[in-house]
Amino acid sequence: MPVRTIALVEDHALITIGFRDLVASADDLALAGMVETVDGLATLEGPLDLVVLDLRLADESLPADNVAAIHARGAHVLIYTGAEDRRLIQSAARSGALGLIRKSAEPHVLLDAIRTAADGREVFSTDWAAAIDADAGLTDAKLSRREQEILGLYASGETATTVAHRTGLSRDTVADYVSRIRRKYAEAGRPALSRVDLYKRAVEDGYLGTRE
Repeated sequence: MPVRTIALVEDHALITIGFRDLVASADDLALAGMVETVDGLATLEGPLDLVVLDLRLADESLPADNVAAIHARGAHVLIYTGAEDRRLIQSAARSGALGLIRKSAEPHVLLDAIRTAADGREVFSTDWAAAIDADAGLTDAKLSRREQEILGLYASGETATTVAHRTGLSRDTVADYVSRIRRKYAEAGRPALSRVDLYKRAVEDGYLGTRE
């Protein structure tokens, strides 16, 4: 059985430790390294068969850009995520990633997915199929990661005061974020004038219940 060389792009330390130990238990997989950004892959030696990529990174890089950069290195991509973010999953799928695996998946499921993707074969799952089949016609409002967090909280019924408390921001700063979010949706042709509208946009874009 050929040994496949893989790398992990992940910025959560506890996740990387568990991933490292799991891969070490598989004789047919070799872990070239674990980095926090796609740019960090340049520090690894040798060719890669597969990069397991966290969907949402702290540097706010876009999945499409990350997948393209990994493909330029000659490696396949498997998305690894703990959150449901339909729009980001769709973006990764359209960019040529081979599938998605949850961070909550059983160890043997994760290993099977890694082996499948490392061979260049698609990893099928209900999450992946739903994202691919979902309506891709909605214009992306291009919210930052922080704006997504604020929207997820505010649209779920939190007040600006409680959002401020949970995020460590001032109430005025939260209000500024909400105004900016409304403006971005308006510019995308998807007005969000009311809280109900914001809730609808959050549902459409998968920002409710997505915080990791």
